[in-house]
Parts: sequence; C-alpha cells; structure tokens
Amino acid sequence: MKLPEGGPLGLLVVPVTAWAQNCSIIWCTRTLDAAVIDPGGAVETLQAEIAARGLLLRHVLLTHGHIDHAGDAEALARAAGIVVTGPHRADAPVLANPRHGVGKAVDWNWLEDNAVITLGDIALDVRHCPGHTPGHVAFVCRAARVAFVGDILFAGSVGATGTDYGDLRQLMLSIVLQLWPFGDDVRFIPGHGRHSSFGAERILNPYVSDIAIEALGLLK
Repeated sequence: MKLPEGGPLGLLVVPVTAWAQNCSIIWCTRTLDAAVIDPGGAVETLQAEIAARGLLLRHVLLTHGHIDHAGDAEALARAAGIVVTGPHRADAPVLANPRHGVGKAVDWNWLEDNAVITLGDIALDVRHCPGHTPGHVAFVCRAARVAFVGDILFAGSVGATGTDYGDLRQLMLSIVLQLWPFGDDVRFIPGHGRHSSFGAERILNPYVSDIAIEALGLLK
C-alpha cells in the first residue's frame, strides 16, 4: 500500500515468517518516531529497514498473540530498550500456549479498548476486536485513513475462528461495531494477503458485507 507523499504517516510493509505475515513499520514523517506492528520474526531485517531510514523505534505493537505476529517481538523491543505493547490482556493465555503463541507467560504493556498510542505527530486509536483471539486489537490512524487489523479482517474474508479461542459471531460483531464506524474510505493492512478498504468489504465480503449482516440479523 502506498500512502500519499507529504502525509503525516510513513509506511513500509515487510512480509515475515513462513506464513508471509504482513509486518508494518510506521513512522511520523516529521519526527521519525517509529513503531513496528506485529514483527513476527526477522529481527535483523526489520532493524536494517529502520536504520536505513534513520527511524527511532518507540513502540513494538501487537495485534494479537499468535506466534507469526508475536514471535521475536520481545527481542526487537529489548534491543531498542523498550517493552512490547499489546495486545489486550485477554490474549495472555494465547501467548502462553506453546501451540499458538510464544509459549511463556509475558508481562507486557497490555492495551485497553479506546486507548490512544502517540507516535510523534500522529495517533493510533486502539480498538479491542475479539473473535479471532480474545485479546485481539486493531490500530487505526485517522490522519492517514489507514488501519492495521491483524487477523480480524481480510480482503474477501475474515479471521479463522476454529481454534479454542475463536468465536465467529463475536468476530463479525467486532468488525461491524469497532471498525466500520471509522469510515468506508479507511484502507486496511491485514495480517496476510493484500490490502483493501472498509468500504469495499462492506460491499463484497461474504461474511461481513452489509447484505450479509442484515440477512443474518446480527445486529438485532
């Protein structure tokens, strides 16, 4: 995804891990304060990209606790002298589970719904979006009209809910109630695959389009 030149937010998406997870490096274009969202792995690659742009890593942010997103998050943060931030504390069991997360208990900076993370001149709104995992969160930059949604929402699909932690109805409600209010023009980077926009998914997504939600009576 390319953002307009001269805007407040810089963005680089780096595929990491065997699952080609979309790790996002974002920064304030004035101060060069930066954050890495869902590092997953490839710490040295991410550090090289940060150094090449003269960025100052201020935050390592997690949308949820699955290993392809959370793996190496602690190592990247520790090297920068900071603590991992996110996800919501409800994902603590996911992170501690060796089949799904990093396989140990962690004591990171947990996020709450409606929190705001500042990065130089920009702000990220935090929304708690359970369903794929209990503590999943999304980050939305209103100024740049872009969202980082992890494994909640994909172009033409939604996150998997087949594990012990998943709940499809809850996931769909999270998308409709927590993400759609930001506006149809908001583009999003999912955890895997191509980007899309909230407006496009409200028309085309077979799980959470307006027609699908109405047919299911999900909001009644």
